[in-house]
Amino acid sequence: MIARAGQIIRNGGLVAFPTETVYGLGGNALDSSASRKIYAAKGRPSDNPLIVHIADMADLYKIAETVPEGAVRLAERFWPGPLTMIFPKKEIVPSETTGGLQSVAVRFPSDRTAQALILASGGFIAAPSANLSGRPSPTEGAHVIQDLSGRIDMILDGGPCGIGLESTIVDFTEDRPAILRPGFISLPMLQEILQDVRVDPGLLPEEKDAHPKAPGMKYRHYAPKAEMLIVTGTPEEVVAEIRRRVRQDIQNGVSAGIISSDETRDNYPEGIVECAGSLQNDEEIARSLYRILRSFDDRGVGKIYSEAFDTPRLGQAIMNRLLKAAGHQVVPGKEKKDI
Repeated sequence: MIARAGQIIRNGGLVAFPTETVYGLGGNALDSSASRKIYAAKGRPSDNPLIVHIADMADLYKIAETVPEGAVRLAERFWPGPLTMIFPKKEIVPSETTGGLQSVAVRFPSDRTAQALILASGGFIAAPSANLSGRPSPTEGAHVIQDLSGRIDMILDGGPCGIGLESTIVDFTEDRPAILRPGFISLPMLQEILQDVRVDPGLLPEEKDAHPKAPGMKYRHYAPKAEMLIVTGTPEEVVAEIRRRVRQDIQNGVSAGIISSDETRDNYPEGIVECAGSLQNDEEIARSLYRILRSFDDRGVGKIYSEAFDTPRLGQAIMNRLLKAAGHQVVPGKEKKDI
């Protein structure tokens, strides 16, 4: 199966495959026509860079013009794993793969199926998430089938992804390394190895006409079909506001979905409640997020309300995805007595 998938990619075709983060849609990263096929299959804007996946540390130096010592230290600690790093690119990497930029985003995944496929296909796979552009990312093979069946050559089903959120992205093309996308590897984890790493100020607010420096920085991502709102405040305020809005939706004939935590799920007597997990286990919340958004699509809900998940370790990454999915629509909760 791996050998056949590798040959498809060598021949310029597209294969969806599992990683520890989400499913990727893979093509030959050094083949400009394959990268164009990826954009077409996803309906993805062609100025949104693709991540090049490798399975041998030595291959990094074949596509990156310079690799700073700090990046080497991060690679030694977090590769293979859910970390993407951006470097000035060598000419061997076509501009179609990099969204027209003179830099290349590189990741060494830890998933064994992904590693085997990368090696079988020649060592360099360009792979964004294997979903239609803008949709929730796929964390199961069924999600890929739902979005891309008939659009690509093959799907390798490796079961559910272990992490469920895309990789952390760190940019090494500026004087000071910057996080362009939060993920499983958090800022404190990075700072243990590289003290001067920072969060890019453009992580959430973006200039409309600017080239995105990394996948996901410019365009709406992870979005369900229904309008989505994030409700912030104390747990009591959040629950009260969501219940008020759900009750109003039901009166108007609109079905409503709720993304709750284990701690609050029993506080919602109305609406379709999907529990993301315990606030004490944000890895579970991260794994559940895209599955829940897709389940609401399957049920045809008209509105989605999500609690804010300001958890200690993965809260920034989770909220980054929720804000993107909701189009940055955030409303404050209100005390019950005010409703």
